[in-house]
Amino acid sequence: MKAISTIFAIAMLAFFLSTPTYATDTKEKMEATKHAEEAIKHGKMGHAKDLSEHAKVSLEHAKASKQLGADAHMDMAIEHLEQAIKHADMGHADVGTKHAEEALSHMHESGVREMH
Repeated sequence: MKAISTIFAIAMLAFFLSTPTYATDTKEKMEATKHAEEAIKHGKMGHAKDLSEHAKVSLEHAKASKQLGADAHMDMAIEHLEQAIKHADMGHADVGTKHAEEALSHMHESGVREMH
């Protein structure tokens, strides 16, 4: 009985110690998602500069999430955001938008849902 109580106590301690990291990771993913959605919206309107700006903010949050232990899908999202920025900065809103959409798709696979 004492062993079960000890195991339970250790499990609860592990849970409470991991919760702040999970909450921060989720917040970073949500911010990355929100700005990726804004980048796509502006890209579809042909606003390459705004697409780039939102993709850069999304990239910052995605990278912060990665430092907190994000998965391979967030790695792919980061790669696509970098490509979105590169193309948007060249004035290619259409190509940048496609990369931002791919990034958003990977963010969803990473466990983040749309922010509407």
